[in-house]
Formats: sequence, structure tokens, C-alpha cells
Amino acid sequence: MTQSQCDSEFQALSNSLFSIYLNNNILFSNHILADEEFDELCFEFGLELDEITSEKEILSREQGDEKAAGASDVVLYKIDVPANRYDLLCLEGLVRGLQVFKEKLEAPRYKRVSPADGGEPQRLVITEETASVRPHAVAAVLRNISFTQERYESFIELQEKLHQNICRKRTLVAIGTHDLDTISGPFTYTAKPPGDIRFKPLNQSKEYTAAELMSHYKTDSHLRHYLHIIENEPLYPIIYDSNGIVLSMPPIINGELNTHTHTQYAFTGAWIDVFFAGRAEVVYPDGRLCVYPELAYRTETLSGDFINKRVGINESAESIAQLLTRMCLRSEVSGEGDLIQVEIPPMRADVIHACDIMEDAAIAHGFNNIVRSTPRTYTVANQLPLNKLTELLRQDLAAAGFTEALTFALCSQEDIADKLRKNIVETRAVHISNPKTAEFQVVRTSLLPGLLKTLAANRKMPLPLKLFEISDVVLKDETKDSTFFPGRCAEIFSCGKSIGHLGVLHPDVISRFELTMPCSAIDIDIEPFL
Repeated sequence: MTQSQCDSEFQALSNSLFSIYLNNNILFSNHILADEEFDELCFEFGLELDEITSEKEILSREQGDEKAAGASDVVLYKIDVPANRYDLLCLEGLVRGLQVFKEKLEAPRYKRVSPADGGEPQRLVITEETASVRPHAVAAVLRNISFTQERYESFIELQEKLHQNICRKRTLVAIGTHDLDTISGPFTYTAKPPGDIRFKPLNQSKEYTAAELMSHYKTDSHLRHYLHIIENEPLYPIIYDSNGIVLSMPPIINGELNTHTHTQYAFTGAWIDVFFAGRAEVVYPDGRLCVYPELAYRTETLSGDFINKRVGINESAESIAQLLTRMCLRSEVSGEGDLIQVEIPPMRADVIHACDIMEDAAIAHGFNNIVRSTPRTYTVANQLPLNKLTELLRQDLAAAGFTEALTFALCSQEDIADKLRKNIVETRAVHISNPKTAEFQVVRTSLLPGLLKTLAANRKMPLPLKLFEISDVVLKDETKDSTFFPGRCAEIFSCGKSIGHLGVLHPDVISRFELTMPCSAIDIDIEPFL
């Protein structure tokens, strides 16, 4: 396929793809798809159309009609895409996949190419200073890319989606995009003390040192979430071009002078819409030279019988190969029995095992087309003894007038320590490494904090409030019972083993949960009864 053919194909694709957002109906291969047809197409492809809505409708539903006044009423299709299919996370990739699935297009082939003029490829040199902070980098060059406003916005949106999932919120990878017409190689990836780095960041009018930038972005609603990745490091990563221009301070911000325009884009990108990417050389501190992007294809061989048995269908090897090709996995029968050779493209990192290939064959065949059958293996289901006991306890407690509560298994450190008059170190609680909020920092070591917080949220209800919960806890501390009032508590033993406590809660515990009435509680480990 020539460059001009690729450009024209992408142009045709883009015209139909962006109509998803710009029109109330969808243009798909010269056919207008009704909403019901598009919903069915997504289902056949293994996706789910969650909702057909608009920005105005969303704001009206969440904040009222007054807030929604003036908002866009352009129709939006919210599609649930699996996190491992990041090739479908952009509009272009999604509809290209759908067109291949409907056999309107062939699956694209991605290729690494050398400079057309025969010149030297761009080079990125990594210095040894990066070893202490973020030691790895890759690069690629894309040439002759034309951006419209819609394509540019789609490109940035894809980059942010990749940052959030496969890049783990930039902790693993940060993608930088730069205009190759405004910079010159070779490029240098190094690390320096924050005070030694000075440049004008993206969308700013003056220069800052890296230390000043970290302070400046602490109030930025978007970038402040990434500052913790490097802010405590003695050296910050930085990328320069051959003229000393700062391209980027990953994973925080790009430089202002080298941002890509809407007409040309190149270098360190992850966007391959014309299916060709220019090679770039990366030189590591130990002298190793690697060429990127790899864009490596691999071949897996499996039998048609394997897929037929596990999916529950009866298709020929040729038919299965065609099904897999529709899922962008080019396949053909090898000629040796019913063996099928499946080519895995570089954009399908979700295909790890033969079972992943089998799943794609099932999707292409259609789950609704699989004939129902009785399982060959018969089993007798039975409730686990622990679950049976808990069900019996729930019935008796409910009959005694108690209301069952279902609280979060995660809670704050304060809930299981300070508020219960315990030291967080002594609780031996399991800590969450990247808690979303202060309310979900640790796994609960007791059910009591959740119940007390439930009481605090229902203080206006008539007394008495009688609650119970039977759920799992992790690493309960059995060395003290300081949560209870001295002289008004007891330890419960069964068969010579301590299984819990009961008594009147300490006044400090009650006040820290903002309660005003005395409380008593019983905390029992029921597993010994099994």
C-alpha cells in the first residue's frame, strides 16, 4: 500500500468515524446505521453501547436544566471498551475494527520504515543519570501527517486514555509528542537537579525552574495528580534537542517552544494512522543501540478442533480462519490437518494465550449462534460451611430485631486506629499502595468502625438503633481491647480460644465517631465454630 493510498483510506475512514459524534446517525460504509443497528453491531463485536446521550442531557441529569443551558446537544455514543483493547480506545481504531469485522476493509499492516531520502534516522541518547529516576525511553517518527481540529482532539484524547490505563497514570509511561519541524536531533534524555532545569512549559508565558514548576502545578486540577511521581527525587528527567531546547520534563509537562502544530506531527508518538512509522535509534548508557518502534508480528498455531471443542461449535478450519481474520488476526490454514496459523499484530497485546484467540473466534462466530447443550460433567453444588453458618446467624439476628448493614471493606487509617484508641502500627492493617481517597486507605481490621459510621450517619433516626454485620476482616489485632471502657468489657472464649470481645465502648471512641449516646458492642470471630 502506498503512502497516498494510506492517506486517502484514512481520510475516508475519518469522514465516517467522526460522524459518530457530529450527527444523530452513523455513516458506516455508505450506509446510515440506526441506533438499534449500531447497538447490535457493537454487541456482535463484543462491545456494549452503554448510552446514547449528549453533553446537555448529562448536565441536565446531574446538575439540573439551569446548568445545562447552552451546553452542546451533539449526540454522544458511550461505548464500553475493555481495558485490554487499547487499540479500540480512539474513534478511528474503533470504527476501523468494526469495518474489518464486517469485511469492508482488510486489517492494516504496521511497518517500520527508514527515512525516504536515505538519511540517518533520528537518535535519542539516554545518559546514565536517568538510572535513578526513569531509566527507559523509546522513540518513533511519523511524517507527512495532516491534522484537522477533530483529528487533533481525537489524538490528544487517545493519549490521555493510554496515560490512564496501560501507562498507569503516567507512573510507568509518559507519552510526549513534538513537532519535528521545530526541533532537531540527536535528542538527549538525561536527569538533573530541579534547580538546574529551566524552561518555558506548555501554555505558559515565562520560564520556570523545575522546582518552581512543581509548586506552580500543585493547584492545577490536571497535573497535580502526577507531581508525586518525581517530586521527591533528587534528579528530574528531562529531554533536550541538539540545540538545548527542552522538549519535555516527563512525566509532568512538555516544553512550549516545540509543541506540535495542527499540520505536522512527529517524534516519540504512539499514533499510527497511516500504518507506517519511521525508525528511531535509542542509545543506552552502556552503549547498546536499539531501533524503535519494534512493530513486531508473531505467529501462533492452534487446531480448529481446539476452538470447536472449547467454544461449542462445529466449524471447518477454513471458516475459523476467516472468523479470526475478521477480528484483525490474519489467519490461514497451514495445510497440515486442521492447524491454523494466526498472525498477532503489535496492536493486539491482549492476545497472550491460545484461549485469547479462541475468545475472538467465539465473538466473530456470535455468542447467540452457539447452540446450547447440557454440560458433560455433572456436579452437585453445596454451600460452604462458613457461608451456611453466616446465613443462619443473619436470620436469627434479624428475627431479634437487628438491621443488617453492609459497609465498605476499605476504610481510613483513622477509622481503625485513632478513633478506636489504637496505634495504627499495632493494628497490622493491610495498606493500599495507591488509595483513591482518604476514606479507602486500609483494609478493615474490625467491623466496628463501619457500623459506628453508619450510626453516625443515622443519628436522627429514633432510638434504639440495633445494627449487625457479618463480613470478612483482615489481620484483627487480638492483643488489646482498649476500644472498650475499662471494667465494662469482657473477652469471649470458646474451647479455650479467644474469639472476640463484648462490652461498653470507651467514651473517646464514641466522641470520635461523633456519637452522643452510650454504645455497647459485641465482636465475635465465628470461624472457630466450624
